[in-house]
Amino acid sequence: MRLLFVEDEEDLVTAVKVGLVRAGYAVDTAPDVASALEKLDINAYDLVLLDLTLPDGDGFAVCRAVRTAPGGPRILMLTARDRLADRVRGLDEGADDYLVKPFALPELLARIRALLRREEGGTSVVEVGELRLDTARFEAFRGQRPLQLTPKEFGVLHYLMTRPGRVVPTEELLEHVWDEHADPFTNTVRVTVGSLRRKITGDGEPLIETVIRAGYRLKETPAS
Repeated sequence: MRLLFVEDEEDLVTAVKVGLVRAGYAVDTAPDVASALEKLDINAYDLVLLDLTLPDGDGFAVCRAVRTAPGGPRILMLTARDRLADRVRGLDEGADDYLVKPFALPELLARIRALLRREEGGTSVVEVGELRLDTARFEAFRGQRPLQLTPKEFGVLHYLMTRPGRVVPTEELLEHVWDEHADPFTNTVRVTVGSLRRKITGDGEPLIETVIRAGYRLKETPAS
C-alpha cells in the first residue's frame, strides 16, 4: 500500500520512512501543507500520516482536503498535541485515528494495519483460491506451501488479490506499490511480476496472467 507522510522534522521522517519501507509500504513524504496538497492531487494514496504543526499552516487543512474528495485515503494524525481537546478535534475534523508523539514504531505499524483492514472486511488475512496472505504477519501461502516474497512482491500480490479477476494496468500497480521515485519508464513492474509469478506457481497452475497492452490479472481459481 502507498502512504503519504506529512511531517517537517527530517530526522523523524527518515526514521519512520525506513521502518515503513521495511514493513513493505511505499512511502512518499511532504514537509508542509502545500506540497502535501500537491501530492494528494497527483497521486492515489491508501493512507496519510499527518502532523498538525507544519511550517506553512495547520495539518487540519490537509485533513479537510482529503475528506472533501470522495473515496479518499484514511488519515492517521501523528502529532505532539496531546490534550483531550486536540484529540477530539482531530477525530471530528475527519481523522480515522490519532497517535501522540513520541510513539513506538511497532504501535504505528499496528495502527496502520488496523486502518487498512477496514478496507478489507476487518481482517488481516486475504484469500483467493489457493492463495492466502496475512498482512499482519507478512506471510503468504499457496495451499500449504509458504511463499518467500520480497516486500514489493508481497505488495503486488496483495494488490492483485484484493482485485481478483480484474485486469490491473501496470501504471496502477506502479501507483500503489511503488513510491514517487519509481521510474515509470523502467521495467520494474514487469520484472517484479515475473519473479512473483514464478514463486507462486511452483508445481501448480500459473495464477497471474499477462494481458497484452492491458496489464495483469489474478485468476480466481478454487481452493484445493
